[in-house]
Amino acid sequence: MIDTGVHEKRWSREQMVAYFHRYTAMDEPNIQSEVDRYIAWPGQALAYKLGQLEILKLREAARQKLGNQFDLRTFHDEVLGNGALPLDVLDSEVSGWIDRQRK
Repeated sequence: MIDTGVHEKRWSREQMVAYFHRYTAMDEPNIQSEVDRYIAWPGQALAYKLGQLEILKLREAARQKLGNQFDLRTFHDEVLGNGALPLDVLDSEVSGWIDRQRK
């Protein structure tokens, strides 16, 4: 919410700090640090969330296609093994991994 608050809704720094005070148990130095990070790095939290949702989607697809052959540790190795990837490349890599697991 902070990410969209500052960049889309044009929240002030004070509004961001108030949001953290209201909805988190963070201490003041951490709140100030987080607020600065959100201001300086537009879209970062949104990018993380989109990545999380894509990985969850890929995991469910792998679980459905592989059934009892699905192994969560092996899936994690595949997702993390190549480092940071664009989501379309990650999708392609995981699809290839699923095909290899089925053989």
